[in-house]
Amino acid sequence: MSDFEPGLCTVTFRSLPPERIVELARRARLKAIEWAGDAHVPSGDTSVARIVGHLCERAGLKTSYGSYVAPPTDDLPEFMRAVESAVALGATNIRIWPGTRRRDSKDYSAGERRAAADAIRDMGAEAARQDVTVSLEYHPQSLTDTTESASRLIEAIAHDNVYLYWQPRPGLPLDEALSEIARIGHHVSHVHVFAWDRERNRFPLASAADDWRTILAALPASRWTGRRFAMLEFVANDDPEAFLADAETLGQILTD
Repeated sequence: MSDFEPGLCTVTFRSLPPERIVELARRARLKAIEWAGDAHVPSGDTSVARIVGHLCERAGLKTSYGSYVAPPTDDLPEFMRAVESAVALGATNIRIWPGTRRRDSKDYSAGERRAAADAIRDMGAEAARQDVTVSLEYHPQSLTDTTESASRLIEAIAHDNVYLYWQPRPGLPLDEALSEIARIGHHVSHVHVFAWDRERNRFPLASAADDWRTILAALPASRWTGRRFAMLEFVANDDPEAFLADAETLGQILTD
């Protein structure tokens, strides 16, 4: 049995209200929701965050805050507004983007990489004062768009309150996925789960169940000590029924 528990990223359902998303999560017997800061819980709007947090608390769902803060483009005051939302939501983890969004890691100078690492380290320190962990999105066109860049970045940050997410680049072969997690898995807090091909076509999670079962079983022990969530993201056609089917598949993967 995996030590990951099933969750959901609400970017999957940008058009649905929080009440409907919580209802779907309950039907799917999920354990956590990561709320999108650009859709459902805007950064700095603590009143909305509290309302959504109460919905989750009543449903027995843990929360994470999926911010779109992107240091060093976004500064520490911008990050602290996102932390305020995370705290109001009841979240103990906040996701941020490393580096300028939609910029390849290969295009950064050494000085720009240092600036990003310094900014993220400062954010990790400030978040720790609020008992909130910081996790870096693992994503194309960011400073975590390759394993080499992600590894260099997290080592340069060198802060015990900053972690990595992991997700496969669309179409990533299983052997490459296993190589990635072998290298950076000890920094991984949570993972984003989906079934895409290289053209970003979406498929039922069942089509990739064997790969995900292998990946989750192969993840090495992590310095992360809290509850860990495998969060569904971007189901086929943004369809709630497709989500429920994927959630059932994910549950099977995690209990095998």
